[in-house]
Amino acid sequence: MKKILVPTDFSPLAESALKIAAQIAKKHDGEIYLLHLLDLPLDLIDKSGGNSQNLPESIFFMKLAHQRFTKAMSQPYLEGIKVQETVEFNTAFEGIMEAGKKHNCDLIIMGSHGAEGAKEVFIGSNTEKVVRHSEIPVLVVKHNLEIFNADNFVYATNLSVETADSFKQALAFAKKLDVEIDVVFINTPSKFKTSKEIDDRIKSFTSAVGEGNYHVTVQCDKNTEDGILNYARKVKADVIGIGTHGRKGLSRLINGSLSEDLVNHAKRPVITFKIK
Repeated sequence: MKKILVPTDFSPLAESALKIAAQIAKKHDGEIYLLHLLDLPLDLIDKSGGNSQNLPESIFFMKLAHQRFTKAMSQPYLEGIKVQETVEFNTAFEGIMEAGKKHNCDLIIMGSHGAEGAKEVFIGSNTEKVVRHSEIPVLVVKHNLEIFNADNFVYATNLSVETADSFKQALAFAKKLDVEIDVVFINTPSKFKTSKEIDDRIKSFTSAVGEGNYHVTVQCDKNTEDGILNYARKVKADVIGIGTHGRKGLSRLINGSLSEDLVNHAKRPVITFKIK
């Protein structure tokens, strides 16, 4: 976790993400890439192929962003941390994806309000898009946390072998934080597994993953999402981890996205790892 990308719109939630990034960076002698994206209307973009940054409106927004950066950088929690400030003319999702690759970041930290019902369907969220597609682990925070720790790290999985590589990323993350992972498998009525079937899954999964600082727990609940949230609440988890497929189109509509649902509904921080 040497390079941490924090997209910001200078909102309180974005500042919460920056505070957590600062704590992680201090512990691991890392640096922060603080990214602000200016998604200008089409009529403010120079269609002649020139530089949009030279337009008066663009200059105004750049100066405003600089003022906000100056205020953000004056916060005491950033003292002693190397922070690189960047303003890009791009849409939020594409800008975050490009910045993560460009700077070879190993963690993205974002704030999210979450959403429910129709709002979840019609409005969508840049955070959800990043969670769905990012090859880099994404830590999503919902509330201001003065002190962030991951001592109680719950990782939810269906124990399939295809998720082993994703879980190895979680193990690497946990190792850097020097914590054990509490792996939880949710057994539901609609996808009920017998004890023998679960034992076989655990053996296959642990064989594919190999040794590591983790243990497996089985939790029964009416559905997977409720099971994860209820278990995390019961053990007072500091953070919830999960793999994400990055499904698109019809496949996503049919199968849904558990990782995005957790990002929307969990009160605790959620960290996602891409299933490749």
